[in-house]
Amino acid sequence: MDANAGDALLDERALSKLRWRCRRGLLENDLFIEKFFARHESGLTVSQAEALGVLMDLSDNDLLDLLLGRKNPEGELARDDVTQVLGMLRAARLPV
Repeated sequence: MDANAGDALLDERALSKLRWRCRRGLLENDLFIEKFFARHESGLTVSQAEALGVLMDLSDNDLLDLLLGRKNPEGELARDDVTQVLGMLRAARLPV
């Protein structure tokens, strides 16, 4: 994917699929994700959606550890795009 394609905003269909993909088993994770979408859904790019997908591949407990800052991204998660989206998710803890 070229840089311009990654900077393109998600269309409604892709956003809907992403929201469905982000449904989690732990309420705590869902709360982070809902606040994230409330703040950022209108401006999400394709590359941010792909990074969010990488985070959604984690188990609920591993994701929660990252969201709460108990762990930091390591290995394949230590990418700039994943770190950026994780920061956006973590910021969702703050009042809107």
